[in-house]
Amino acid sequence: MLNLKTANAIANHIIEAAQNRDDLKPMTAVVIDAGGSVICAQRQDGASPIRVDLAKGKANGAVMMGLSSRKLGERAEQQPYFIQAMNALCNGSLVPVAGGVLIRDSNGVVLGSVGVTGDTSDNDEELALNALAALGLNTDA
Repeated sequence: MLNLKTANAIANHIIEAAQNRDDLKPMTAVVIDAGGSVICAQRQDGASPIRVDLAKGKANGAVMMGLSSRKLGERAEQQPYFIQAMNALCNGSLVPVAGGVLIRDSNGVVLGSVGVTGDTSDNDEELALNALAALGLNTDA
């Protein structure tokens, strides 16, 4: 199970890493559980309010589809109507661009995911992956 302490550690790592870099815009991180419920959300000072919904959409898409949001984006290019249908089933909370990363246990079971937004999608994903690696958590990457 993904608990509040771990979720906060993930989000804290992402926000602190972003604050230590001058090349990034203000970041937002949302950690959700395997059922899609938000455990924690952090928005760096200066990040626009919609960033929480964007980060949640990246995380939610990853959990609901069992794929990183980068992989969902790749699938959207090949099957746009399918991803559009999945987004409708997720009540519009599926953002198929990099920055949403699954969190797995040692057996590969999905515990939840983290969604990051604020800069380029590649930078968003990098922050998410670095946080999970720093905390010894498993993912698909």
